[in-house]
Amino acid sequence: MAKIAHLQQASVEPRLPLVAKRLGIAPQLALWAQRRRTRRALAQLDERALRDVGLTRAEAMAEARKPFWRA
Repeated sequence: MAKIAHLQQASVEPRLPLVAKRLGIAPQLALWAQRRRTRRALAQLDERALRDVGLTRAEAMAEARKPFWRA
C-alpha cells in the first residue's frame, strides 16, 4: 500500500509549481491532492464495492464530504 501511495504522490509532485517545491510544501500539496482524488473515487463506488471494503453508503459519503485538508 505504501508503494501505491508513493507512486500517486510522485505523479502529482512534478506538476507542482517550482515555488511550492522551494518552500517545502510540495509534499503537503500532493497529500491534499491524493485525498481529494481518493474521496471522489469513494463517493463513486457502488453498493457492492462498498460492501467489499466494509463501508456503508452513509460512511462513504461522510468521508467523501470531508475537506481535503482534514485527515
